[in-house]
Amino acid sequence: MKAIPTVDGHHHIWRLLDLAWLSGSPVPRIFGPYEAIRRDYTMDEFRSDIAGSNVIRSIYVQTNWPAGQSLDEAKWVQSVADATGWPHANVAHADLADPDVGTLLGRLVELPLTRGIRQQIHWHANPQYSFAGRPDLMNDPQWRSGLSQVGRHGLPFELQIFTSQMADGAKLARDFPNITFVLEHAGMLEDRSADGLERWRAGMRALAECSNVHVKLSGLGTFDHAYRFELVAPVIADTVAMFGADRCLYGSNFPVEKLWTDYASLYRTFRQAIEPLSEIDQRKILNDTATRLYRL
Repeated sequence: MKAIPTVDGHHHIWRLLDLAWLSGSPVPRIFGPYEAIRRDYTMDEFRSDIAGSNVIRSIYVQTNWPAGQSLDEAKWVQSVADATGWPHANVAHADLADPDVGTLLGRLVELPLTRGIRQQIHWHANPQYSFAGRPDLMNDPQWRSGLSQVGRHGLPFELQIFTSQMADGAKLARDFPNITFVLEHAGMLEDRSADGLERWRAGMRALAECSNVHVKLSGLGTFDHAYRFELVAPVIADTVAMFGADRCLYGSNFPVEKLWTDYASLYRTFRQAIEPLSEIDQRKILNDTATRLYRL
């Protein structure tokens, strides 16, 4: 396996005191029981985890601090970067339905590390999988008004949706052609039945037709609580075939994936899955796409 400089396009450094944990009774999460990571996940631990994996840069993705603290989270991430040199970009949180979201976005872009915005809008019939209160928030005029302000700042928007929302997601991308969308977790395939796979592929094809949609190959072990070659390789192969390597990027989703694997094993499995691709395409997925999208 040839060493290729790698950008980790999806990891979190968690500050436990500022997250919405409930003492003694953790909130149900999409990735199942998470007691093992209900603690601080520091930059020192992350850098120890990635040792030997040739990760040269990393991107922090927001972790849903309590309401009203989105700017506080971004400032804290900036302070960590100022002190340690890591991470190299921040995807900050903003509630796009907030009528005053423009003020928050203006403050966020004053921070040098801010390179994207995420608001998790995924909804599922299974309440444990849902984050948004409704499946069609992206169609709401007030929310779309907030999204247009993200576009005015030239920031990518990280789109986290399930298969059932992909038709609306493709319409969103068509309606906002000047915004770059980054589909989280390769569309969060949670149903691996024949029917579930076909619906996921159909939704992904619709999104792939929108040239402003990119895909983060992250979170691929979320619903199986495992990161095995036979699970992740077909998802990666299908996604790259539909979107092309120049619209795909690697992400570890650490420390969530740490619940069932270690970083070295995850990275080794990912590299094995993309080995059939040319070295040029591998470099795009591991480094070039993220470097371009997040202006690293």
